[in-house]
Amino acid sequence: MKRIFLIVLDSVGIGALPDAKDFGDAGCNTLQSCAGTGILQLPNLCKMGLGSIDGIHYLPTIKAPTAAYARMQECSRGKDTTIGHWEIAGYVSRHPLPTYPNGFPEELLREITKQTGRGYLCNKPFSGTEVIKVYGQEHVDTGKLIIYTSVDSVLQIAAHEDVVPTEQLYAYCEAVRKICQGKHGVGRVIARPFTGTAPNFVRTPNRKDFSLAPPGRTMLDALSEAGLDVISVGKIKDIFTGRGITKAIVAHGNQEAMEATGKLVGEDFHGLAFINLVDFDMLYGHRNDAVAYAKALNTFDGWLGTILPQLKSDDILMITADHGCDPTFPGTDHTREYTPLLIYGKQVTPGNYGTRESFAQIAATVCNYLDVPFGRDLPCVCTI
Repeated sequence: MKRIFLIVLDSVGIGALPDAKDFGDAGCNTLQSCAGTGILQLPNLCKMGLGSIDGIHYLPTIKAPTAAYARMQECSRGKDTTIGHWEIAGYVSRHPLPTYPNGFPEELLREITKQTGRGYLCNKPFSGTEVIKVYGQEHVDTGKLIIYTSVDSVLQIAAHEDVVPTEQLYAYCEAVRKICQGKHGVGRVIARPFTGTAPNFVRTPNRKDFSLAPPGRTMLDALSEAGLDVISVGKIKDIFTGRGITKAIVAHGNQEAMEATGKLVGEDFHGLAFINLVDFDMLYGHRNDAVAYAKALNTFDGWLGTILPQLKSDDILMITADHGCDPTFPGTDHTREYTPLLIYGKQVTPGNYGTRESFAQIAATVCNYLDVPFGRDLPCVCTI
């Protein structure tokens, strides 16, 4: 049985795209910023070829990398999780999703208030950790929802779990997701539960994303329709609104996702395991913590060293990212970057496959290996 493990290192970009200046991101480089801490140690990834990818000059290189490696360029007009994953899965979004640098319009907020029965606080771009420091106590006192955004296409709702129970917050977000369609079709409505007391409010692991459904078919649709397994680990199910997923494994952070993936390596299935490691982005990139980011990459690399020997002869492991989130760049938002791609397996011819024109070539490569007709108008990254 052919199995592909596709791991997305959420936000591990490798340098500014040519159009990064259009997004205010000229000069960003997430991985290089992590290397600049002096503590980054990635022997397994570098053995596969990470340090040999075009544009990477700050990591060790070896003479004979064990994987196919490439630098991926995003075609979609954005730098967020939703369209990054859509493109990885074969759907390119040519038009940017709506953003709200000045807050959401009153017409939308009135409808949210009507649907939830609660007023709102904030309504502006804000750091998720800072917004609960500034508005948390007022929320506790009044019961009003903390509604905020970022430079990305998101509407986020923060609420204390003692004021709005988590399941109720999810219900509110589901209602808001139905409202946010058409011209207000943000990529994600995100539930952001928190707990604690002022001034020490903390976010809980119970975040949940309510994504906009992909406007077109993805490789997940094609694979599941062909009768193959499509297993999601982490927030993949949320990103694709469950569409095309045949089995979903809940994992709240990197450690849980890596543990779940390790178990999958020991199980039989035929198809794709699609994994997201969210902590790089959520805990370290957005919080400008380059040292913790580098440590998390080191942890992943160590785990990877235990997984590689367990792969079967027909298995393919693919490692990539969906955008950047440079922890040393001004601000706390995503950055418009190239992403790495490593493809490993006994069926793979190692080597440098250059700079690829779209993340969607990943979907073409996956479906080609699994003999499913999808994305055949796109070149594969490499022949497997």
